[in-house]
Parts: sequence; structure tokens; C-alpha cells
Amino acid sequence: MSVKKDKNKRGLIRELYFSRMLSCADLCDKLDKSLPLITKLVNELIEENKIVERGLAASTGGRRPVMYSIREDVNYIVAVSMDQLITRITLLNMHNEFIGEMVKVDLPLKGNDDALSILTQAIGTFVHNSSVPKEKIIGIGIAMPGFIDAQKGINYSFLKTNRSITHFISKALELPVFIDNDSSLIALAELRFGAAIAEKNVMVINMGWGVGLGMILDGALYRGEIGFAGEFSHIPLFNNNKLCSCGKQGCLETETSLLVLVENAKKGLQAGRISCLQNVPFDRPEEANKMIIQAALEGDQFAIELLSDIGLIVGRGVAILIHLLNPKLIVLSGRGAMAGRIWKAPIQQALTEYCIPRLVHNTNIKVSELGHQAEMIGAAALVMENIERLNPTKIEIPNYEQVL
Repeated sequence: MSVKKDKNKRGLIRELYFSRMLSCADLCDKLDKSLPLITKLVNELIEENKIVERGLAASTGGRRPVMYSIREDVNYIVAVSMDQLITRITLLNMHNEFIGEMVKVDLPLKGNDDALSILTQAIGTFVHNSSVPKEKIIGIGIAMPGFIDAQKGINYSFLKTNRSITHFISKALELPVFIDNDSSLIALAELRFGAAIAEKNVMVINMGWGVGLGMILDGALYRGEIGFAGEFSHIPLFNNNKLCSCGKQGCLETETSLLVLVENAKKGLQAGRISCLQNVPFDRPEEANKMIIQAALEGDQFAIELLSDIGLIVGRGVAILIHLLNPKLIVLSGRGAMAGRIWKAPIQQALTEYCIPRLVHNTNIKVSELGHQAEMIGAAALVMENIERLNPTKIEIPNYEQVL
């Protein structure tokens, strides 16, 4: 097969992955190719058992076109979701269905010189133990916190090394690897598969151990000049003398992260607040966070107050975004999205208080249905966005042996 034909086929598969089902005419529009060429490629991919017919499209008054979709088991992607404390690894098929058990690894990132080696070993073990043959895995997508240069594969905040992270892991595991900022990939997941589908201007708030932001502007993910756009956590809003993870003081993160939620719960209980949260394991933030949010969803007044207080402050930050960018939609996503409707009321209250009414009137707030899985889906989508860069006969490892 010629390189050009293979690239065209991979582009076609990419479009079917993101759109789920398309007709030949749809594929012509998306790939800017002629109908005879697309028809030929589709027929060849059907013969190769990679795509299948899905019947006729719904009637719109004319001739109903045949619809096609990618087979779910053609290929698989290893999706890795990292935060400052825990790394999750899973396998997704071409329909974004999770295959097998998700693996969780305790992997603190701050000050951990061994983090990259531990991560590489954990992914390697996962691939080795997978029920899917390695040759069917087309790549590894990694969502991680920090300042990320996705092109060079560098994380300037964590996993610091004198080599590209993507080069290091690719060379060790002999699989293509792509990395990007966690909040950007959550926004990518919402844009492609979630609340932001078909929307032009959306701010996706990643409610996590920080308060991240993914920006969708004019229908595309906006990463900024060098890829660092969206550092919502580090807007300097307070004179609170609290040190942020970035090294500055008074950042939004110092009053709004889920770590702050856990700390506030601990202080409140020590001060005598009555709540069902008496047995929260505060030394295990992930478990503590889940228990606090669950208690709020079940009506615990103290837990609701904790979330509402943070929601009001997040709303102040969102008001700044609305004044600057005038988005149509705010999506609350990430780990903290499990709190759902509890976030919406205090954020809306803050917008009413701090926003110019004309600006906020047409801005809606939605809670993500992808929730905590958005980061994994975004990591898989990152691989598929780059599928045309993958060489089918030879693994392409980025040429950044020495980067720092």
C-alpha cells in the first residue's frame, strides 16, 4: 500500500472515530477528497474488516445515504490520566468503551525524581498484562498536570528529565506516545464527545486538585502561543498569604481546589461542626474528596456548605472569563463534576453578583456527563488526532533525545 493511500485511510478512520457514523458524502466534506476516492477507500476498508455499514441515514426528503462506522475492535488505545497524586491507566476501543480493569497507581509527582521511570514501568506492565495483543494498540495518550510542550513531549512542572517524556516512554515500550495538559484534554473530550459538541465558544472548567481550564474558541481547542493557555488556577485573586503550587501567593487554586475542600472539611470538624463526615480519612485525599461530595449529594448540610463556598469563589473566576471571552457555555468537568448540580447554584450566584448582566445573559452552565472519565477519553482522542502521523511499518519516536 502506498504511503499516501495509507494516510488517507487513517484520516478516514479518524473522522469515523470522532463522528461515530458518516456517509461517503460526509467523509468527502471532512477530508476534502473526491467522492470516487472516498468510495474506493471505504470499500477497501470494508474488505479489510475495519469499517462496517450501519444502514441508511434518517430521511431528510431526498435519497438516504448509506452510513458507515469504524469497528470497535480494529485498534485500541492505552489512555493514562495523571494528577498530582494518582495515575490511572486503562484501555479503550474505537468506540471509547473501556476494556478490562482500570489500574490505579499511587504516584505523587511533586519532588519525585523517579516518577517517569515508575510511570513507564506501570504502563509497560499494563500493556503486558492486557488481553489485547500489543500489535493492536496504536498508541498511548497521557493527560498530565503542569506546563506541557506537547510537540516536544516536555512537562516543565513535573517528570522533569533531560529527555523528552514521549521519547523516553516510546523507546522503552515501542509504542507511539503523546502527552498534553490534563485540562486541555478534558476540553478535547467535551468538544468531541461531550457537552461542547457543535459549540463554538466554550470554557471547560476542570474541577480537580487544581482548577484547570480548557478553552474552545471558534470551535477549536485553544492552547495559546506556546501551549500554556488556560492556567485558570493561577489567576491572582486573593491577598490570603497562602502559597500556591506554582510558587506564587493568592492564586485562585489556594481557595478552590479539591485539596482545599478536604482541608476545609477537616478544620470544620475539628471546630465542632456536626456532619456525617466524622470518619473521613483525611490522610487519603482522593477517598476523602469522594466521601465529602457523596455526603453533599445525600443532603449533609456541612458538606453542601463546603462545596457552595468553593463554588462561589470559582464563580468569581468564571466571571473574569466571561468578561474577557464572552463564551456561550461553561462546562464543569473533571474529578469534581461528580458534585453535579451542587456547583451550579453558587457559581450562578457569583455570576449574578460579579458579571455585567448583558454579558452573562447568554452564557449557560452545564455539568459534564463524562465526569471523571473525560480525562481518559481526551487522552485517547489525543492519539486519534495524531493518527496520520503514525507510521504503519515503523514506530515514530519524536526526535528529542536531549531537550533541556
